[in-house]
Amino acid sequence: MRAADIEGDITRVLFTEEEIRSKLDEIAARVAADYEGKDVVLVGVLKGAIMVMADFSRALPVSYPMDWMAVSSYGTGTRSSGVVQIRKDLDTDLHDKHVLIVEDIIDSGLTLRWLLDNFASRGVASVEVFALFRKPDAAKVHVDCKYVGFDIPNDFVIGYGLDYAEKYRNLRDVAVLAPHVYA
Repeated sequence: MRAADIEGDITRVLFTEEEIRSKLDEIAARVAADYEGKDVVLVGVLKGAIMVMADFSRALPVSYPMDWMAVSSYGTGTRSSGVVQIRKDLDTDLHDKHVLIVEDIIDSGLTLRWLLDNFASRGVASVEVFALFRKPDAAKVHVDCKYVGFDIPNDFVIGYGLDYAEKYRNLRDVAVLAPHVYA
């Protein structure tokens, strides 16, 4: 899907690829300093976190192992149902590890709250969250997020891994999806 093909599907660009990369570099430096000398595992939440995890891990000055978990609370809709289903569990034993969950976006917080509780029950040394985007006005539960890239309005956003019906993930910028697309 080319930018020209979706011009009518977006209302505005929120963040450019360059702004996103700069923020990832900034947070990677903080994470490296905070976790120096610790046994860390980066856990990405599929599918949205793919772009964030790839670019974030490349921005880190150290190499941490990565693992992936696929959970869903959306189905095909645009709002979280609050019921979390594990579609792919981790391959890594998290016991005594420092876990950094890498998320594309925190919306309602329901799925992330469930993940934090789930990981705590696995005997982690610590668990923190890095979310590139957060929608404070959409929160249904409070979730501590140590690293936040950008707070954004409660609009439906696409690009940089964020999708609507599995489309638009490949866009390099993050933009607001026009309501007529999903109405």
